[in-house]
Amino acid sequence: MNSEDTLRIRKLVPLATLPGPLFNDLCNEVVIEEVKDRALFKRGDTDNHLFYLIDGEVALQADGLVIDVISSAHESSKFALAHQLPRKIDAVAKGVVRFVRLDADRVNNPPQLEYKEEKNMMVVEEDIDEESGDWMTGLLKLPIIQRLPPANLQKVLIALEEVVVEQGEVIIEQGAVGDYFYFLNSGQCAVTRKPTPNSKDIRLAVLEKGEIFGEDALITDAPRTVSVTALTDMSLLRLSKKQFISLIKAPSLAFVSYEELPALLQGGAAVLDIRSPDEFDKHHLDGAINVPFFSLRMQFKNLNRDKPVVVICRDGRSSEAGAFFLLKNRYKAVILKGGMASIAEAEQTEEIQEQVEATAETLPQLEQEDTFELKKQAASPEELLQKLKTENEALRRAVRQLNEKCNRLDMEKKQIEDRFVMLSKHFEQLKQMLQTLKNKA
Repeated sequence: MNSEDTLRIRKLVPLATLPGPLFNDLCNEVVIEEVKDRALFKRGDTDNHLFYLIDGEVALQADGLVIDVISSAHESSKFALAHQLPRKIDAVAKGVVRFVRLDADRVNNPPQLEYKEEKNMMVVEEDIDEESGDWMTGLLKLPIIQRLPPANLQKVLIALEEVVVEQGEVIIEQGAVGDYFYFLNSGQCAVTRKPTPNSKDIRLAVLEKGEIFGEDALITDAPRTVSVTALTDMSLLRLSKKQFISLIKAPSLAFVSYEELPALLQGGAAVLDIRSPDEFDKHHLDGAINVPFFSLRMQFKNLNRDKPVVVICRDGRSSEAGAFFLLKNRYKAVILKGGMASIAEAEQTEEIQEQVEATAETLPQLEQEDTFELKKQAASPEELLQKLKTENEALRRAVRQLNEKCNRLDMEKKQIEDRFVMLSKHFEQLKQMLQTLKNKA
């Protein structure tokens, strides 16, 4: 194949995410076929191949009715033609058409390669089509995009909407509701934050071509925590919140339970607690590293990329945003499901279980020898019945005691929760009073 064909094939989805060695192996085996005015495949075919258009036009039709015409000059030609099995429609060449057919299993499930810096990642070669400004190539270089299943990737690329922004325009406003996820196609923008409504903006970062932003509010379902303003004229690609959640967030994030945590720690995993220092000091896991979420962007490089990172927050919601940030920076991040709240519940369950076992040990029990001796002595049915009644009453008392303990624990939990709500309100009032005093000063 000549270089023009190779570059064309390199842009096909998901071939653009294959590492160089795997792509080269594929190119050594691929054959570009040519047909004229005849079908590439027909409705009902079940052969497990992906058909990609290289040159020409193909009509997709059913029962002689043309549904769509795919041209090699259009972005849609980077995707496989009507890949569902069995085939739902016919694909017929309009004139001379050049195409390739590839094994679907090999394309969608390539073997894993090891890299020094980026293990288990599919990496797009940096020197491919840089000068053309191909936004798709830039997007496919992102680690978080490379992790997506092929079906999700195709839907994302189709759903992306281009937006042109002028210099000085605010793209995201702090405090607003999150609505879109963004890919920066060209230009620069500044990320800023106001600690208080009356304070000055603090610049946190400058984003450039190829970066993504806007996911935090979509993941946590909380208001925007930063503002993003265009420093130059910009071109953006955006995805709606609903599409981002279903197509990118859902398949990207992985969760572990409290019971699974010990095995990960034994394997060398790090525990990253992204709560505030005050919350961390009150209660945290042994060996956990405290990096508050707002500091994560400045300190994440201190983490080890070769080991998993278990991200923990109060209830698991902020951990999703923290883990997503680490994933897009090539870290192996997982989330403790339920956060520290799940740990508290698990510890309480263990305590109750220990109490149950301790109470059970104190209950009078009939040993096998005693039972045998009773039978041997031919105890009367009345005596044996009385013995069983005594044992049954002891069990009832133990159950009542455990129920009373559970009720007390529930009441204590409710009181603690009410106290926490009250303290939170007092804390907010104190903050407002302090801010008022500062403004007066």
